Amino acid sequence: MTARHALAEAAARLAFSATARLDAELLMAHALGIERSVLLLDVHRETPPAFAALVERRVAHEPVAYITGNRGFWTIDLAVGPGVLVPRADSETLIEAAIAHFGVGAPATILDLGTGSGALLLAALDQWPEATGVGVDMAGAAIEIARGNAERLGMKNRARIVRGGWGGVGGLHDLILCNPPYIALDESLPEEVARYEPPCALFAGVDGLDDYRAIAPLLRAQLAPGGAAILEIGSTQAEAVTALLGTQGFAVTPRRDLGGRPRALVAT
Repeated sequence: MTARHALAEAAARLAFSATARLDAELLMAHALGIERSVLLLDVHRETPPAFAALVERRVAHEPVAYITGNRGFWTIDLAVGPGVLVPRADSETLIEAAIAHFGVGAPATILDLGTGSGALLLAALDQWPEATGVGVDMAGAAIEIARGNAERLGMKNRARIVRGGWGGVGGLHDLILCNPPYIALDESLPEEVARYEPPCALFAGVDGLDDYRAIAPLLRAQLAPGGAAILEIGSTQAEAVTALLGTQGFAVTPRRDLGGRPRALVAT
């Protein structure tokens, strides 16, 4: 069967996904060992035997990024796998907010609290080549994956990945990035998220705000003068998290994602 026909059949089976055709193309490119852009230039090649097994994994709702082992984020490509959240395009809102805050300037030091795969930290370091940073996480799997990503991206000497919590590593940082757990315990999630992604990186108590309550009092002591702490939030949490940051003396500005939803809060 040609790749063209196999892609059509796979996309039909993956109709539960909002990106069924894209999912199929990414899996096909992975099976062929080529970039998706190369695949799209020639969809009449033979379908490799490995493709069918990859489709079956996706039919079981396994995230495409876990199947292929990688995910693009901002200007970088990251290795991902079980134990870290799959980086989402919505999280790029935090990088956009940081660029807007610093304008023509740049942060010298960056702290990423709950770094996971290292997505936010490494994207920021790619944006500002002179900066250095620290990624902090409590999960051993995340630390291993983030360190691997830093090395593959040539940032090993600029990105330090360490075990730790919301209190960070001491010292002051020009930019603090944080995508904490913010899902309420009774909130329903897509099957691919609920079944495969780490619960410790998703759920934050009955109302989804537990980690923000822990983070807010700790930020000021870690933030350099003129700097910004930028937190990702759920689409209905802007008012509640703004209030938590306000009690700590922060001025807060919301940023919206591509869908127009509140996605990040810039605290200064």
